[in-house]
Amino acid sequence: MNTYVRSMAAGFVATVVLSGLMLIKSAMGVMPALDVVTMLSGMAHSMIGLPDLPIVGWVMHFMVGTVIWGALFARFYTWLPGSGAVVKGLSFAVWAWLMMMLLAMPMAGAGFWGLKLGLMAPMMTLALHLVWGAVLGYIFQMLAPRTSQR
Repeated sequence: MNTYVRSMAAGFVATVVLSGLMLIKSAMGVMPALDVVTMLSGMAHSMIGLPDLPIVGWVMHFMVGTVIWGALFARFYTWLPGSGAVVKGLSFAVWAWLMMMLLAMPMAGAGFWGLKLGLMAPMMTLALHLVWGAVLGYIFQMLAPRTSQR
C-alpha cells in the first residue's frame, strides 16, 4: 500500500475516533462552546460562501483529518521525533494542535489558543489531538507492509 494512502487511511480512522470523543464530550455537556464542527461550518460559510450547515463542518473536519493531516504525516514521518509510529503520531499531533490554536481558532473567532472559549479550550483540544495522534501512528504502523520471515 502506498505510504500516502496508508497515512490517509490512518488519518481517517483517527478522525473517526476523535469524532466519537467529540460527540461524547457534547453529549456530556462538557465545554459546549468548543464545537469544532460548528466552527468549521461557520468558517466555510464566511470565507467561501458554503451553507452554514453541520454536514459542511463534518466534511471539512474529515477532509482535514484524513487528507491534509494524513498526507502531511506521511510526508514528514521520517523527520518527526521518536522511534516508533505512535510516538511520531503524538509529536505530529502536537504540531497539528499548534496550527489549530494559532491559525484555525483565531480564524473561527475563538482567539489565539481558543482562549475566548475559556482556559480549558487549549487543554481539551490538546488532549483530543493526542488521542488522534496516537491512533494515527498506531494504525499507520498496523497498515505497514509485513516482511516475510524465511
